Amino acid sequence: MVRYLLVCCLLCWAAAASAQVSETQPSGAISVEDSAAQDAAIATRIRGILEELDGYQDVTVTVSNGIVTLRGTTIDTAKAAELNDLVGRVEAVVAIENNVVETTDVVERLNPAVDRFMARINQTVAYLPLAMVALTAFLMVVLLGLLIARFKQPWDRLAPNAFIANIYRTLVRLAFVVGGLVIALDILGAAALLSTILGAAGIIGLAIGFAVKDTVENFIASIMLSIRQPFRPNDTIEIGGDTGKVIRLTSRATILLSFDGNHIRIPNATVFKSRIVNFTRNNERRFTFTLGVAYGTDLAKARDLAITTLADLPFVLKEPAADVIIQDLGDSTVGLFVAAWIAQHETSFGRARGEAIRVLLQTFDQAGIEMPEPTYRLLTSSADQSSDAKPTKPIIAPPMGGQTVAPEQDRQLEKIIAQEREELEDGDLLAKGGQEE
Repeated sequence: MVRYLLVCCLLCWAAAASAQVSETQPSGAISVEDSAAQDAAIATRIRGILEELDGYQDVTVTVSNGIVTLRGTTIDTAKAAELNDLVGRVEAVVAIENNVVETTDVVERLNPAVDRFMARINQTVAYLPLAMVALTAFLMVVLLGLLIARFKQPWDRLAPNAFIANIYRTLVRLAFVVGGLVIALDILGAAALLSTILGAAGIIGLAIGFAVKDTVENFIASIMLSIRQPFRPNDTIEIGGDTGKVIRLTSRATILLSFDGNHIRIPNATVFKSRIVNFTRNNERRFTFTLGVAYGTDLAKARDLAITTLADLPFVLKEPAADVIIQDLGDSTVGLFVAAWIAQHETSFGRARGEAIRVLLQTFDQAGIEMPEPTYRLLTSSADQSSDAKPTKPIIAPPMGGQTVAPEQDRQLEKIIAQEREELEDGDLLAKGGQEE
């Protein structure tokens, strides 16, 4: 088995060697006649060809019986290898003895590099006037774009806010820079280079985009929020469980002022993807609470009395009308769910709800409608001893639909927001009109 493998390897090596020889040596029939004149003609022809080519000045040629012998040095090995192909094309060449080697002389190796360097300098000097024209054209186009981008109109009119207007201006500058580059490269006759530059810029931009993904996401969210305008300055909103009044929308975050006076900075990417509850957008707002009446109460009478009492309040809207619903059955009371609407831009939400509770309690008391307190039995260690504990006032459920703010506190928060917006008005992306999408 090993013997067969060795034979196969030898055959493959022989085939490769013969192929190499056939590639580097002349092929075809060899003439029977020999002539010194023919050898001299071959040598003269080869010397003439080498004199016209660079890098073969130190190569000598001798021909005997059609066999060409090459001796001498070249500046690199590739030049020496090319001689076989070149000489093999000369008619009547039988074989080639290539003894040309790569030179190690420093001067000879540096001379071509110096020549190439000088040629490039001369070419650069020759191109300087054309390059100056191309540069001038590029600068003129870029300056024109900068001048157009500096105008307030039509960018301020087209954009909903200053942030979007600045984006329009940046796009205009970028378009003029690319246009100037195209014109300059076209003047230089290198317009094909533009695709390479743009391709490289695209790859770099993609890599940077992946590296600063969160920043890019935040920036895009800022653009979308500034266009949609889901809230206005001083609106009371809730974002992901954070509730407060809107101070401003910046290019990176939405800033709220909580009812405790704390700043809440929420990244715009989070704001854009979160559920936003705006308690201020609509003028009509509903307040709710629950009152408990005794089980023996005429529930229809209590319900009608509550609706009439709410309707008579001056701050309660006629449309949508107030309503009272028998909601649930407690341990000692029947729960009445009370709901009424106010114009919150004209009436304080917290004060309206508190006044409605006060008036209803007073009305029920005057009408003799019992509102019993919950009764609790406390068992001590002795089974026959017990005591009853009663709260002094009826329990009223907390409001639904947002946090209640006292009127004075609300005005104080609005004053703080107005001061902060006045200090940094330029950093706000919210339109003064604040129209929702």
